Amino acid sequence: MKKDFLKYQAQTSPHPLAIEISHAKGSYIYDTDGKAHLDFVAGVSANSLGHNNAKVTTAIKNQLDAYSHVMVYGEFIQKPQVALCKILAQNSPENLNSVYITNSGTEATEGALKLAKRVTGRSEIIAAKNSYHGNTMGAMSVSGVERQNQAFRPLVPGTKFIKFNNEADLEKITHKTAAVILETIQGGAGFIEPQNDFLNKVKKKCDEVCALLILDEIQTGIGRTGTFWGFENYNVIPDIIITGKGLGGGMPIGAFISSFEMMGLLKDNPKLGHISTFAGHPVIAAAGNATVTEILNQNLLAESVRKEQIIRKHLVHNAIKEIRGKGLMLAAIVETPDIAAQIIHQCLKNGLILFFLLFEGRAMRISPPLNISDQDLEKGCNIILKSINEVLKE
Repeated sequence: MKKDFLKYQAQTSPHPLAIEISHAKGSYIYDTDGKAHLDFVAGVSANSLGHNNAKVTTAIKNQLDAYSHVMVYGEFIQKPQVALCKILAQNSPENLNSVYITNSGTEATEGALKLAKRVTGRSEIIAAKNSYHGNTMGAMSVSGVERQNQAFRPLVPGTKFIKFNNEADLEKITHKTAAVILETIQGGAGFIEPQNDFLNKVKKKCDEVCALLILDEIQTGIGRTGTFWGFENYNVIPDIIITGKGLGGGMPIGAFISSFEMMGLLKDNPKLGHISTFAGHPVIAAAGNATVTEILNQNLLAESVRKEQIIRKHLVHNAIKEIRGKGLMLAAIVETPDIAAQIIHQCLKNGLILFFLLFEGRAMRISPPLNISDQDLEKGCNIILKSINEVLKE
């Protein structure tokens, strides 16, 4: 299978981890040799409830038995879509009460950018350096790492970049600005949290010039940082939310959320201002609804905070310079990218899956399922410590 994988499947990196997967259950992934790998990545924060969760799987099977795709998004009334939109709105600030489900977080970014331009009648977007919002042309245009973008230019024009947490840069937000788009916590840059009330200061500046604030919650949302939305940790309310990843319990999904009044502008002038054939796919929406319901019912928001402390308590080593992030969105920072890569590969040999961040080579991603057991958390931390010692020969 590996030979065919390398021959027929388009590759996204020069050196994929290339584990041959047999099956997965809970917090473990099993390869075709029968080896169990404890999963500290959760599909890059997508498998909120681990693998093959019973509630999610049942919801998928029940929906398959009822119906699958029947019509483009927004034309027919479909219970899974309505239920998911409702539970998201009910767990969001009052002004964020209208949901457009998409096929991915990237597509949610595209929808949010279109909505901001439609609402304001402006075209300029302010984004952050070292940001990542997806990999389509529009999403790349507001992602601030030139080495990722340079080969694909020209991108969509009209974006200016500011430095995350740099208040002096806020003067770039003007009456020409349609929206400022920021990750609530910068992900690919190294899990950088906002400092000194930065997000609120951005929102205040946006309000002054009648621009919109879009917060990218693709990683931070749906309980991963200890609150339903990551921005709740920083006492700010955006005009538009982008979500994805953990929303689907491992199924492909995204959404952008705003007020009913603003979202209504996509219906006319032009009509069908934002359309998608498979957006809100009923099987995927059913999985999303089951995922969000289970996260809320099992109090996994509070569990994310408690489990963060378990990791911080156990993952102590001279080689770890700091642990960044919040809840179960954490990154252990070591001295060099080479050391990080060696540790990640040694962990894989020792039965633990870690992963990289896009733009911070010194980081080791730790984003396990929200419902991982305390025992498995401690086990994973011990494997990391063991692997560090083996790499550094300590």
